[in-house]
Amino acid sequence: MRAMIPSPRQRAADLGPTGKPPVRLGRDFVARHGETVFNAAHRLQGDAAHTPLTRAGFAQADELGRALRDLLGARPALTLWSSPTGRALQTLAVICEHLELDWHDARTDPRLVEIDMGSWGGRYYADVVDEFGPVMMPGGTLKPAPDGETYPQIAARVGGWLADTAQDPGDRLVIMHGISSRVMLGVMTGAPVDPVLGAAVAPGLPQGSVTLVEQGRATVPHRGTGFAPA
Repeated sequence: MRAMIPSPRQRAADLGPTGKPPVRLGRDFVARHGETVFNAAHRLQGDAAHTPLTRAGFAQADELGRALRDLLGARPALTLWSSPTGRALQTLAVICEHLELDWHDARTDPRLVEIDMGSWGGRYYADVVDEFGPVMMPGGTLKPAPDGETYPQIAARVGGWLADTAQDPGDRLVIMHGISSRVMLGVMTGAPVDPVLGAAVAPGLPQGSVTLVEQGRATVPHRGTGFAPA
């Protein structure tokens, strides 16, 4: 079992293909973490390592755990995956209590982290908007920072993770982030490439939501109550 110690972050050029991944065995339950203190303060979170959940965020994780328990029952045969960020692992810990699974069995991968917002990361949305103009794009995506990560780079890294796990048997639960999960779901479902962003991007869902992907088709068994944009 892989230890829950993330390896150093690699750049997108090192992280595998950008094309459509191979057919995957099993099902993927791709969930978005709960609200954090950065979300509540309207700060750009990006790939920050640890921005703790708020009480609302823990409540969203609790609702997500109950929904998955209703769907899958106790001790389901799931491989647990998470972004190595604290907020994703906190969300997973609450879910594991509901599912009666051992949080320590989870695997982390730095390719599952959120978009790198470069020098905009950690700043208040309002301050960045005052200096650079609108940050939120149509559809709830984020404008890449001049020194940040692009959407094709996100597609490359999450595509690498998809390729590496495609032949793993059984179902997976994956705890991720708003933007990176949308890109990964876009890749998984063969969504069209956004002409502005340069990558496939699935529709946005609120924090605490989970998407089920099976044989390239996506459904939403639980829609969270969090704030929908990144």
